[in-house]
Formats: sequence, structure tokens, C-alpha cells
Amino acid sequence: MADNYLGKKMEDHARSSTVVRKHTFSLERLLRRNRSHRAYDNSFTVREDQLRSIIEVNTLTPSARNQQVLRFRPVLNGEAAKVLPHIRLGAALPQLHLPREGEEPNAYIVVCSAVQPDKYVYTDLGISVQSMLLRAVEIGLNGICIGAFDAEAVKRELKLEMEPLLIVAIGRGADRIELRPIREGEQKRYYRNAQGVHFVPKVVADDLIIK
Repeated sequence: MADNYLGKKMEDHARSSTVVRKHTFSLERLLRRNRSHRAYDNSFTVREDQLRSIIEVNTLTPSARNQQVLRFRPVLNGEAAKVLPHIRLGAALPQLHLPREGEEPNAYIVVCSAVQPDKYVYTDLGISVQSMLLRAVEIGLNGICIGAFDAEAVKRELKLEMEPLLIVAIGRGADRIELRPIREGEQKRYYRNAQGVHFVPKVVADDLIIK
């Protein structure tokens, strides 16, 4: 009986000591996967809990003066059609008329400010949207920051009391995107080849560092 008891206790201890390892992405991998998608898989619908999970990173991020004045309006599939006519994507590729029909985002996060925007609010805005996009990638989604939109129309359509500063589209990205290292002074505008691969030039580290 004592032997059985001791044996069971040893088994319980071994089981409780087992480390459960979750699959995690390194920061570099998250950053590489966090590309601006202008086409989305419309067979996938973003869920409310996924948008909430993305927005919730703002409870952990830094805030200038700790003001925490940013507010977030989730827009799911039922309302996405209200936003779509008032956004513009792919300014460097106007001939493509992005997003193409059938590749539109079906979810958005409209970022607003509870106070008049100043440099501190815009500092928070940058931190916020990058953190949210990294979270989106972490849970298997993608997105894009949209600064080209009709703020008054979006405010009216969504009945917002605050001024929208930026819109983040969220979905399962359908673009093929590759980074291309360039030197300072080379063309930085993104482009696509005949096969539809989207290339994003990025200045190499040596040219980013002030000597």
C-alpha cells in the first residue's frame, strides 16, 4: 500500500513538472509576416473575439504621458460594406483599383481619439496599430493601416462621436509579398511584377544607422 502511494505521488510530481511548450513566433518572424495586405480571402470571416483579442493589446502597450486616449470601433462583416466605399488602397498602384472585387476586407478597426490629436496622440497611434497588427499576425490574420479614407463619411456611417484617425483592415491576407533590400537613395515605392508578386523595398540596416 505504501509502495503504491509513493509510486502514485512520484507519477503526479513528474506529470506536474512537465513543461508545456506553446508554439511561439520570434519578433523577427512576426515582423516579417506583418505585411500590408491589399487583398483578402473572402471565404474567411473575421470573428468578434478575434477583433477583441487584437484590440486588447492596447491594455499592455505604452502610452505617452499614460493618457490612454485612443478608442477603438470594431467593424465586423455586417458593417464592413459601410466602410469599404470610403477607403482607398494601393496609392502607388492606381491602375489596379485596389481592393479588387471579391478581395475586400470584411473587418476593420477604426481608431479614434478622445481628445484633440497632438504629437503624443500620434505617438500612441503608431505604437497601437503596430502592436495590433503584430497580434493579428500572431493569431493567423493580416491587416493594413489605412490613412486614405473619408473621415466624415466613416464617422457618419458608423455614428461615431469621436474623430477617426486611422482605419486598420483585418482579414486573412491573399497577397504574395516579398521584401527587397535596397540602399539609401534607391526607389522605395512598392511595386508588383507580372505574376502579381508584391515587392516592398526596405533600406538595409547599414544605411539606417547614422555614422
